[in-house]
Amino acid sequence: MKSAFIAATLAVAPALAMYVDPAKLDACAGYDASNVYSDGAKLTATLNVAGDCGVFGEDISELALEVTYETTTRLHVKISDAAHPRYEVPDVVIPRPTIGEGASQDNSEIQFNYTESPFSFTVYRTNTSEVLFSTASHPIIFEDQYLRLKTNLPENANIYGLGEHTNSFRLDNHNTTLTMFNRDAYGVPNATNLYGAHPIYQEHRETGTHGVLLLNSNGMDIKLNQTDGQESTLEYNVVGGILDLYFFAGSESDPAAVARQYAELVGLPAEYPYWGYGLHQCRYGYTDFVDVASVISNYSAAGIPLETMWTDIDYMYKRRTFSLDPDYFPLDRMQEIIDYLHEHEQQYILMTDPAVAYAPDANYEAYDLGVEMDIFLKADNGSDFLGLVWPGVTVYPDWFNEKTQEYWTHMYTTFYNKDTGLDIDGAWIDMNEPASFFDMTLNTSIWQQEKDQNLPPNRTTAAPDHDTPIFGNDANSTVSANVSISLRRRDVMDPPYKIDNQQGELSAKTAYANAKHANGLVEYNTHNLFGAMMNNATRHAMLARRPGLRPLIITRSTFVGSGHLVGKWLGDNLSTWVHYRNSIAGILGMASVYQVPMVGADICGFGGNTTETLCARWAMLGAFYPFMRNHNGDTSISQEYYLWDTVTEAAKGAIETRFRLLDYIYTAMHQQHVDGTPLIAPLWHAYPKDTNTYPIDTQFLFGPSVIVSPVIEENATSVTAYLPDDVLYDWQTLAVVQGQGANVTLNASFTEIPVHIRGGAVLPLRVSGANTTAALRRTDFELVIAPGNDGDATGSLYVDDGVSVEPESTTEVDFVYANGTLTVDGKFDYDVGVQLQRVRFLGVGEQPKNVTLDGEVVQDVTFNATTGVLDVPVGRDFNAGFTVVLA
Repeated sequence: MKSAFIAATLAVAPALAMYVDPAKLDACAGYDASNVYSDGAKLTATLNVAGDCGVFGEDISELALEVTYETTTRLHVKISDAAHPRYEVPDVVIPRPTIGEGASQDNSEIQFNYTESPFSFTVYRTNTSEVLFSTASHPIIFEDQYLRLKTNLPENANIYGLGEHTNSFRLDNHNTTLTMFNRDAYGVPNATNLYGAHPIYQEHRETGTHGVLLLNSNGMDIKLNQTDGQESTLEYNVVGGILDLYFFAGSESDPAAVARQYAELVGLPAEYPYWGYGLHQCRYGYTDFVDVASVISNYSAAGIPLETMWTDIDYMYKRRTFSLDPDYFPLDRMQEIIDYLHEHEQQYILMTDPAVAYAPDANYEAYDLGVEMDIFLKADNGSDFLGLVWPGVTVYPDWFNEKTQEYWTHMYTTFYNKDTGLDIDGAWIDMNEPASFFDMTLNTSIWQQEKDQNLPPNRTTAAPDHDTPIFGNDANSTVSANVSISLRRRDVMDPPYKIDNQQGELSAKTAYANAKHANGLVEYNTHNLFGAMMNNATRHAMLARRPGLRPLIITRSTFVGSGHLVGKWLGDNLSTWVHYRNSIAGILGMASVYQVPMVGADICGFGGNTTETLCARWAMLGAFYPFMRNHNGDTSISQEYYLWDTVTEAAKGAIETRFRLLDYIYTAMHQQHVDGTPLIAPLWHAYPKDTNTYPIDTQFLFGPSVIVSPVIEENATSVTAYLPDDVLYDWQTLAVVQGQGANVTLNASFTEIPVHIRGGAVLPLRVSGANTTAALRRTDFELVIAPGNDGDATGSLYVDDGVSVEPESTTEVDFVYANGTLTVDGKFDYDVGVQLQRVRFLGVGEQPKNVTLDGEVVQDVTFNATTGVLDVPVGRDFNAGFTVVLA
């Protein structure tokens, strides 16, 4: 969250992209391999430099190669300095797996092959010998502050990932640079580095899908280049660390397999409370507690189901984290708002920033306790590092300090205390790249002026009367040990290779690269981990204040594995049609590649002014984000859904669709938590041989069986969408739509979004009509049977209490329809407490003569010959299996 004023007045420095002729790099001598040893599960070798390349410094003379077959589908290739320890991503961020017995070269689905002189290596599929990754003709360059690794790609390769970015989902292979260096990126400009670093890519081919992760947190450029008539390549250019590569075999037939294998390494995504899937409302700029309460009341009056109210930094005293403005957001009135929400089965969430105001004489606990415990990040001279954020001059928690978790947990359990503080239901953490408004290119006198000014803006409205009526009459992880890392020949403030950081220097508008952590590490290496470490600390703090309950934590900055801890929003987008469309690719990347499935974009846009039409379309698209939140900035017009009739109608209809599907999507999210199968996925996951689907990123799979095709043009009442060669069913009418593997025109008014059910699915739907997720859980189910081309259909349902980290009981049901018989079976240990009203069979050619339920003939069966929908009433408690037979 960043105001337009700050974005405009603190202009970014120009990018300092570094260009070196690839031919010069490819002409380097590289390394020769010797002392090669293999025992079947592991290969080791020494790599000796064959001639000094010296592009960005002296080449390290001797490297250690270690290749490990970790599982039958995962290969680990590690190249490091043989003589000196170098920085590696700490285990506290990505715990390395324990390698068990059984994995070896003999049973691996992918193989490592190498050439000794000059050293190069290839990874290929075992059963087809298809090359997946090859450094042939591209020498490895390994200097202290520059690592280069380059692989050949097929022509027009389908590469996905390497984010966070706002590029298309399938990356353009022609002169594209993806930079990994987390930054505060107001306006999320295209083709620049953004808030997260995920150096993982998937490559999809008709012959299969595989993945490659470079586990390195240093700044880097990853370059994709395909020159007409020449080779296509992917090239890593990294300013430090080691080459720590993981190769995932994926599958020749199941594109989701590579996502599962990646999740197995970096951590399976967290499971979220059922209420987290409701509608969330926020804006930066709510003036006081009366303003917040009015929004809650207006949503209720409009009949729009609001699940969770959020408040940005407006509530803070002088923008200080862990503080309340006593005039505008007094404790007793804030507690009244929270109590009201809880009484109405709704939730409340507040912003918490990492930067703590430098306030040595203010009796400010967040600062005083941090100083007492000595947990703040240090400057190069050993003093607390100072930045400039919302409260003015700030310090930053050092998440690698072993005492910081205790500090952060204390602040959460006291400020957010259920009885004496603010009883929040989830957490929102922002500015954790870490962001700083100070541009290091400014001279010292300007810095001093900015330090001395009172950065928090003065309030422009009078404080409300504290007696104003607002609702009317209704109204455990540890940080790694100290690390000694060689810093020889190193200039961390001005490295010889300049990555394409949009802010310019590595230290611009963030913590300086030479800032020091308690365990001996420096920001130069760990910058991209600041948000990930804060995510970890916040999860543990929330678990401490709400033991046994699943935290809903939404962050801005992420790294590899962050989805194991938190959800994410895509940052400070703009209220434009371009950003509306871009959000789909962003959601696809986070959910299906990076394993951060609880993800959403600011609906209707954060910066700038939305329009009624854009907000209506976005309200409907946002209903198909896993995380659904309307959020905008303080300089924008208000955009709550109830402000326009069209948006109100669109939002209510889309939320009703979401609510009907919520247990289906909750089941899909549970599956991703269990094994990594993506909740949101591109169409090629379902149709891996259909090359037409490979570039599509304006349609997507919502769970395994629903295709969403939003309108993407302003003022349009139709969309050109691709319907695969498959039997589909229109969501609104349930009529059969036979896809032909071609583009079609789908009509959609300003309050409609095209949705199709894939053939072969059984969907468990709520009857709905609810205004909160708690009320939704009290509504009955119905089943929709949508047979595929073979006449069969399957589905599943997972239900638990919706809040517990470890539920005491669960209901897990399988649905199988074949040969005119529906079988419902599974375990029903959790009492869902509602009935199954009916079963709806789609695509029925004619009304069957007989319909039986557990052998008994069913009366009052209805059949719509126009749509082919057969309705079979059930009307029984949904706590046991049964069989329906059509004859």
